[in-house]
Amino acid sequence: MDKLLQLLGKNSQFTTSEIAAMIGEPEDYVIAQIKEYENKGIIKGYQAVVNWEDVEGSYVEALIELKVSPKRETGFDEMAEMCMAGVYDFALIVRGETMQDIAMFVAKKLSTIEGVLSTGTHFIMRRYKDRGMNLFDSENRADERSLLF
Repeated sequence: MDKLLQLLGKNSQFTTSEIAAMIGEPEDYVIAQIKEYENKGIIKGYQAVVNWEDVEGSYVEALIELKVSPKRETGFDEMAEMCMAGVYDFALIVRGETMQDIAMFVAKKLSTIEGVLSTGTHFIMRRYKDRGMNLFDSENRADERSLLF
């Protein structure tokens, strides 16, 4: 895999001069290569990894798996435009203010789409990692979990 892309994938805040030093290429080359990757659509954008648990204002996320029936003319393509695949055909990550919001979205929106055979909803209780970044600082947070028998 391209070293430049690996570095940007880990931290998009590296400067072009830092990247040039890390990969042993001139900065002009790095600038041109990044521009080429952007123009070709290889680099789609740049994002910050946010630990939403530490941000004020609560919400709930869930992974929803869909089992669908492909259409004769388009196969899974039409459904893929609405969603994205595993044991189920597609997996969506949705966000709502409460678990009830997500349940109603599944019941009233997803399950009513023609071709959806079944759904499986998994609520995300806590994110420990996001895109390779550790979000849970075990030294500064007490473990409040307990076992129930």
